[in-house]
Amino acid sequence: MLAGNMEFLQWSCHDVANWIETLGFPQYKVCFTDNLITGRKLIYVNCIYLPRLGITDFKDMQVISARVRELLGITETPWSRSIADPPRDGIGLFLEKKSRTGERADSLIYNQQFPG
Repeated sequence: MLAGNMEFLQWSCHDVANWIETLGFPQYKVCFTDNLITGRKLIYVNCIYLPRLGITDFKDMQVISARVRELLGITETPWSRSIADPPRDGIGLFLEKKSRTGERADSLIYNQQFPG
C-alpha cells in the first residue's frame, strides 16, 4: 500500500493539478493551482471541501474524493466523525499532521507499527 511510497507529499500545486488532469479532469487544474493545493493539502480534498475550490459537479466530486483517498491510502473520511466511531487509522492521522507546514511537520516520518 502507501506506507513506503509518499512522494505525493512533495508535490507542488502544479504536480497536483497535473495528477488531476491524468484522472480525466483537466478542467479543474486551475482550481487546484489557484487554491495552492499541494500534495500535503490533499488530505483536506473531499466532497465538503471541493466546492470551495470551485468544483460543484457531484459525480466529479465523488470520483476526485475517492481517488484522493486511494492515493493517500486512507479508507475513512475523518471530517464527519462521531465520538462513538472506532479509532482512526495511523496513516490518516499521520497525513493530517504532515499537511501542516513548519519544521515540526517537515520532520515527521511515517513509521508503520505492527501489533505484537
